[in-house]
Amino acid sequence: MYATTGFPTIARDIITVIARIALGAIFIAHGWQKFNEWTVAGTTQSFAQMGVPLPDIAAPFATFVELIGGALLILGALTPIVGILLAANLIGALVIVHLIPVPFVDQGGWELVAALAAGALLLAAMGPGRFSVDRFLLKGKKKSKQSRSAAATSADSAPAE
Repeated sequence: MYATTGFPTIARDIITVIARIALGAIFIAHGWQKFNEWTVAGTTQSFAQMGVPLPDIAAPFATFVELIGGALLILGALTPIVGILLAANLIGALVIVHLIPVPFVDQGGWELVAALAAGALLLAAMGPGRFSVDRFLLKGKKKSKQSRSAAATSADSAPAE
């Protein structure tokens, strides 16, 4: 079976794992930097200086969404929710801090946050692929749902006594 991209399904699943690992590692690095290097208190101060609204809430949110969300992305766990939370975090950063005419990250521009948000949204929309915790958990639910459906169908078609 081929995906709409023309890649065989197995190739698409492998590519998705690579993308999840790469994006997840980037998010973990940024979250760890906020948590360990800058500290949550230091990140809060920095957010306040940048004009981020509610920095006492925004800093821990950004820190832990990036840190934990990055790990969950790598695992392919809760992917739609994690992807949306990461994208929301980055869209906030884009609008509040990085939305300047110059796109380049070394000049404070928007390219990195836009690329990371796009990747997170894509994973949220397309799913984590076959090699993921989500797929493993959903596969079990689908089998039990199919079993219940098959049992109900056979009970409906059984002759009445």
